Amino acid sequence: MYKISVEKLDDLFKKASESRTIYLPVDKENGAKFEKWSEGKKLSNALNTVRSAKDFIFPQTENLADFRISGKNIEVRDAHEELEDFVIFGMRACDARSFEILDKVFLAEPVDTYYKNRREHGVLVTIACTKPSETCFCQTFGIDPTKPEGDVSAWICDGEMYFESNTEKGKTFIESISALLEESGSEAVEKQQSETKEILAKLPLKDVKTDAFGGDKLNELFNSPKWAELSESCLGCGTCTFVCPTCQCYDIRDFDCGKEIKRFRCWDSCMYSDFTRMAHGNSRNSQLERFRQRFMHKLVYFPANNDGQFGCVGCGRCLSKCPISMNIVKVMKTLEG
Repeated sequence: MYKISVEKLDDLFKKASESRTIYLPVDKENGAKFEKWSEGKKLSNALNTVRSAKDFIFPQTENLADFRISGKNIEVRDAHEELEDFVIFGMRACDARSFEILDKVFLAEPVDTYYKNRREHGVLVTIACTKPSETCFCQTFGIDPTKPEGDVSAWICDGEMYFESNTEKGKTFIESISALLEESGSEAVEKQQSETKEILAKLPLKDVKTDAFGGDKLNELFNSPKWAELSESCLGCGTCTFVCPTCQCYDIRDFDCGKEIKRFRCWDSCMYSDFTRMAHGNSRNSQLERFRQRFMHKLVYFPANNDGQFGCVGCGRCLSKCPISMNIVKVMKTLEG
């Protein structure tokens, strides 16, 4: 384990940025947001960013290909761009686990090469939580916020930041900044972990369980009459899907720019009435059906196809951002009752 004084973090970012672009959470007017590091930007102390780090590997909009038409000839231009190496510094444990869930979708055959390219160029440096929020329930999904996953795990204790590498990419990153680090024991980290676990044990959502969910509960849950009441107040705004670190739905559209056609991929939401619309119409015509789809995917369909792993990481963003206070925890508690 290694450490550096928090007061010297700017030196660390400067050194690391010599070989990679560094992105870190920065305090903004409406909450913390990941931004490219430059002189003067400070690491936020916020528990989490408003939007997750998913944007770095699965961006909200992405140019897939360009088509230029000349008479009867069509020229197809691959829009892949060679990416620079980058570091996402300051992710929390929930966001780090979300990458594992996204990997199961985008790195399964046929592999999404756009996603794979970004994933291979990125280094994930996570920071342990010390002040979890009342909306946090990552422990429900087996996540330990006191020992976050990622290429490098970090802890901030008593004015020092401690580092521990978990992967080869993590070791390479530590080596790139080793001149600024000093070796250290783990006593301070262990003490902080113990203190944080005492807080976690008192959180209001600590007892949220997944026992009533999973692939073997499909028919029982799909046909539950409780969906009608749960979905009644949903606005279908899609806020929950856009702040969610594990949602992976997208649409592909072609845009006529005059001299060429550009094909873009952009985030979509199963909560929208035009989602997966086909020539004959939409297979989910009611808000109840769309609402049910979102939560059945997280709690039933995804674990059924991924060895029991749920499609939620308990980050709490949907709890804090939903305008009518409807969220996955309310759904789980209602359906298991």
